[in-house]
Amino acid sequence: MQRNPIFWLIPVIIFIFLASQSFFTVHQTQTALVLQLGEPLDEVYGPGLHFKLPFIQKVVYFDSRVLDYEARSRDAFTVDKKAIVLDNYARWKIIDPLQFYRTMRTIPGAQARLDDVVYSQLRALVGAYTLTEVVSSHRASIMTEVTKKVSDLMKPFGVEVLDVRIKRTDLPAENQRAIFGRMRAERERQAKQYRSEGEEESTRIRSDADRQRALILAEAAREAQVERGKGDAQAAAVYAKAYSKSPDFYSYQRWLEAMRKSFKDNSRMVLSNEVPLLQMQQ
Repeated sequence: MQRNPIFWLIPVIIFIFLASQSFFTVHQTQTALVLQLGEPLDEVYGPGLHFKLPFIQKVVYFDSRVLDYEARSRDAFTVDKKAIVLDNYARWKIIDPLQFYRTMRTIPGAQARLDDVVYSQLRALVGAYTLTEVVSSHRASIMTEVTKKVSDLMKPFGVEVLDVRIKRTDLPAENQRAIFGRMRAERERQAKQYRSEGEEESTRIRSDADRQRALILAEAAREAQVERGKGDAQAAAVYAKAYSKSPDFYSYQRWLEAMRKSFKDNSRMVLSNEVPLLQMQQ
């Protein structure tokens, strides 16, 4: 008598189902815990194929890689009472899956706890420095100290914090408007100062130029008077010398000049013979 193939198929299906519930695979980027009736066993499973009891045991997987967490922006105050907005992120990893499951359970829960711890440490350290120190000179040392303190606080939860960094520091919106207003007023004050200094320098340069011009003109006029006086003196000397050599010629020359100026074109004049000018012809 030949048996029905279904008779053999049912045990095969049951075996496959039990095998699927008994074996589990852990990826190389993961670690795993086995929960028995909701309580974790002490063994942490690494990458590979592993066995568990079907139905009464359950597998929970955890990422063994370095995880990134970006915190939301929050306000903090510096030691000089300046408000700033901190935008930070953290890099962390699970180093003890068993302790992590017992304290945090899930990655979102760990991130929420990490957010609170990082913000509290950042706020405490930022409050010990001025705004200028937080933004520039002491920023690296603040990050190093925050990373160390946060890592120490998170280790009891099975978490190691590798790095905490401030991505950006901004001012609150109302502070930005006030600062921009002060900057604008300061720039306008500087512009007025520069204009006033420019006008003062322009006036000084014009006054100096006018003074130099007056000095140059006065010097030129003095030199002109000196040269004109020298010319007149030379002319007078030439006239005197010529007059001393030939007084009659000089008188005659002066008579011709007087006649030339007296009698012009179409001029008529009646003179007596006794006029000295006419007597000089004889």
